[in-house]
Amino acid sequence: MDLLIFLHALTALFVIIDPIGTALIFNALTKGQSFRSRFLQAFKASLISAVLLVLFGNYGAGLLSYLGISIDALKISGGLLLFYTAFQMINSELRFKMEGKVEDISVYPMSIPLIAGPGSLIVSILLFSNASSSLDQLAIFSAVLILAALTCLLMTYSIHIKKVVGKTGDEILRRFLGVLLAALAIQFILDGVSSILKA
Repeated sequence: MDLLIFLHALTALFVIIDPIGTALIFNALTKGQSFRSRFLQAFKASLISAVLLVLFGNYGAGLLSYLGISIDALKISGGLLLFYTAFQMINSELRFKMEGKVEDISVYPMSIPLIAGPGSLIVSILLFSNASSSLDQLAIFSAVLILAALTCLLMTYSIHIKKVVGKTGDEILRRFLGVLLAALAIQFILDGVSSILKA
């Protein structure tokens, strides 16, 4: 396994996914839930994301081409979904409950589009497409697994970050993260629209 390729993949995905910021968003979305519920959702979100990143990295470009979907369309759709989540965070309208039961947020919005979003999926495609051997692919695969495990760990124990910043800090941080998410979402949309217009 090539250490340089592993570190490159780990760094690229870490920057795009931002496990720390993701954990803070997860904490805001699972406020008041039990540790078991938080762990199960964190684990599922990380596992689903890892599978999506690996599968999409290996087969995503061909699948999108077969379906007639461009990467730019993926950026725009993912950006819209991300903006919707950000809008809810900023306006304190997060309601993930149904008939008294906690709704599972592991797929949406945690896995898609926060962890396995347009940015990380595109990075995954680029990383796997540049792999020249099975050892290179193994290095990238290992980077995805380690990052997924780290993200799961940080999400599971993200409540301790809230204790450090306090209630007021948590409210401020949640809205600030919402603004950052909105900006990221708009950037995805602008990148997608810009690429389409240039084509």
